[in-house]
Amino acid sequence: MNKTKVVKFGGSSLADSNQFKKVAAIVKADPTRRFVVASAPGKRFSDDVKITDMLYRCYDKAAKGSDFSKEFADIENRFNSIIAELGLDFSLEEEFRHIKNSFAHRAGRDYAASRGEYLNSMILANYLGFEFLDPAGFVFFDESGVFDLNKTLEALTPKLDETQNAVIPGFYGSMPNDTIKTFSRGGSDVTGSIVARAADAELYENWTDVSGFLICDPRIVEDPEPITTITYRELRELAYMGATVLHEDAIFPVRSVGIPINIKNTNHPEDPGTMIVAETADSSKHIITGIAGKKGFSVIQIEKDMMNSEVGFGRNVLRSLEKNGLCFEHMPSGIDTMSVIVATDALVGKERAILDEINFRVHPDKLEIENNLALIAVVGRGMRKQRGTAGKLFSALAEARVNVKMIDQGSSELNIIIGVEEEDFETATKAIYEAFVK
Repeated sequence: MNKTKVVKFGGSSLADSNQFKKVAAIVKADPTRRFVVASAPGKRFSDDVKITDMLYRCYDKAAKGSDFSKEFADIENRFNSIIAELGLDFSLEEEFRHIKNSFAHRAGRDYAASRGEYLNSMILANYLGFEFLDPAGFVFFDESGVFDLNKTLEALTPKLDETQNAVIPGFYGSMPNDTIKTFSRGGSDVTGSIVARAADAELYENWTDVSGFLICDPRIVEDPEPITTITYRELRELAYMGATVLHEDAIFPVRSVGIPINIKNTNHPEDPGTMIVAETADSSKHIITGIAGKKGFSVIQIEKDMMNSEVGFGRNVLRSLEKNGLCFEHMPSGIDTMSVIVATDALVGKERAILDEINFRVHPDKLEIENNLALIAVVGRGMRKQRGTAGKLFSALAEARVNVKMIDQGSSELNIIIGVEEEDFETATKAIYEAFVK
């Protein structure tokens, strides 16, 4: 691992010329920040429209054969205003002509969406005096559209080895037939992680508009404490439950080689942010590291005497879900009971078919579906060594008069997941925070 940092800047960090100046100051402040991954311009104010959304709308009109000149002119103006305000002797007119022609010939929605990162990175590269690297030639997907890490590293690693400084657009790569393929929304985080892996970086800095992760959702708990250090495993648990500061796939390219990620705030670069690490000997300030949750779950309740001695019972229940194209989230069980937690949206329209299938396969004594369930994950590496964590959790919920509908704790003792009524979600979250943090 060498003295190289890969820095990724999100859409809010590159929304206008003032943000570009902040980004340039950050990059120039540390010569080890050699490779910059850039997003498309985000919102400049609350009612603004992200460039990626503008590109989607423009392309949709083009694909229908409608006149899209006004929509495209708005996109041109957005980029040209950044160039003019930065005082650059630089033009994107040739690029605009090519993109407009490609839209008219239906180059595809992925191509359209990727042009925000492409054009913004060209401007940033010119502003910084860095080389521009198009990921279409270095980030690869296979025939089925799955990202190919090995092929990508084979192409990208030697290129970075011979490059001193570069700006690389995030969010996209190419298919074997040379068409553009994008990651899911927010995929510039993934590109940053890929570049960090290829560069064998000492650190991957992910710059955004928040100073790292917070212990809890600030929309529920006022001014929650920040998380200074979190492990990859803890992050995965919280991200699964809806904690969204970093794209959840962004950790995989760097996790296996131990490259840490630092979530930083472009508007407050002095803040330490959150360090995401493979392992840490440091104990967290509190027993728990974070709390995250979301609504919109249903539970399939199954009861049958002696189900524990019936070979294949669980398999037959899950085959009933599989036959109806349904995944399950959790499956807590007792001697004579089994609860299968599923996303309510995925269940809609399939309730009767699934109940009939389970009845046919396992002949339960009682079978019902209960909706309006919220799940809350309490995550923390400190829970492993602390006695009475579960007792403290449930005491706090009891005092808040919250009825716990479901409990699921993994053998790693890294997290406890509880299910509560959706109407109790905010109350339960506040109660847990009060008990463990305040």
